Amino acid sequence: MPDDRPFLTPPSAAGQEAGGASPAPLFDLAVNRAWRIVQTTGPAALDAWHARTRFARRVPLSVIRAHLTSRPAEGEWHWEGGEHGGWAPGRSLFP
Repeated sequence: MPDDRPFLTPPSAAGQEAGGASPAPLFDLAVNRAWRIVQTTGPAALDAWHARTRFARRVPLSVIRAHLTSRPAEGEWHWEGGEHGGWAPGRSLFP
């Protein structure tokens, strides 16, 4: 077995931009899961999570980061409405 395993490559800038538009539910899921990653493991883990999560790579990391910085500070919020959506109060229907 070779020592170089291509599926375990480190994150790189080349994989941070999506090639096309993402469906709204997938976009919402990516932003909401990214928020959970930041909350549970810290912001430093976001790059690795994005690089290793197939559905998340369909949404540009720069867009995810921009939406995370616009999240209201107080209370429980979730992203809904796709790329042009916004933060809504409460928990998302799909974790």
